[in-house]
Amino acid sequence: ITVDQSALLALKSHIAHDPHNFLTTNWSTSTSVCSWIGVTCGSKHYRVTALNLSSMDLTGTISSLLGNLSFLAWLDIHQNSFHGSLPIELTNLRRMKYLDFGNNSFNGEIPSWFGCFTKLQRLYLDGNHLKGHLPSRIFDNLSKLQILNLESNQISGKIPNSIFKCKELRILSLYNNSLEGSLSLEIGNLSMLRYLFLGDNNLIGEIPSVIGNFISLTDIDLGLNYFTGKISSLFSFLLLLLCSLFYL
Repeated sequence: ITVDQSALLALKSHIAHDPHNFLTTNWSTSTSVCSWIGVTCGSKHYRVTALNLSSMDLTGTISSLLGNLSFLAWLDIHQNSFHGSLPIELTNLRRMKYLDFGNNSFNGEIPSWFGCFTKLQRLYLDGNHLKGHLPSRIFDNLSKLQILNLESNQISGKIPNSIFKCKELRILSLYNNSLEGSLSLEIGNLSMLRYLFLGDNNLIGEIPSVIGNFISLTDIDLGLNYFTGKISSLFSFLLLLLCSLFYL
């Protein structure tokens, strides 16, 4: 727990603005880490397993010592003003299942080491200033990934084929980036998709007909691209059926 306390105090020291004094007054060495706001500890080892600092209006950077929270499985800091790059020491968080860095001001490229989180189920990086290409092999070992949200960044290049190895994906949002190239037929591997948002990019080519076979798909946005072709008749029939039921 001393290691965890040091890691969290290092994070606190990187906070330049805490307008509501959430951490300033609450994260004190006079009380147990497990009672600090936003902190959850495991009942067995009393190590920090979850950290939720979402929507606290915090401004700062991410301390490299955060990677010392070796039992951390849930990290949510969305809706703040964190900036800078993400330290490579976060690769030590091998238990990570839920990671939400959305709606901050992180910049630079998406690191290839995100592929180290083999237990990761949900990844949110939306609403930042991330740019560059997605590393080609980044999704190779993320077989448990269910939600991937990278929308509203400045990501360019092609959609890597490794993303189509994530067969557990339910939600895939790459909306509002600068992605280019065509959509691989391997997207057919993502048969569990419910939401597919690829709109507002520079994607080209024919819409893969396999998308029409996604029986779980309820929401799709391919607009503001340069696609050609049409969705298969099966998808069109299901869409028509749903609309008919809605109006009944």
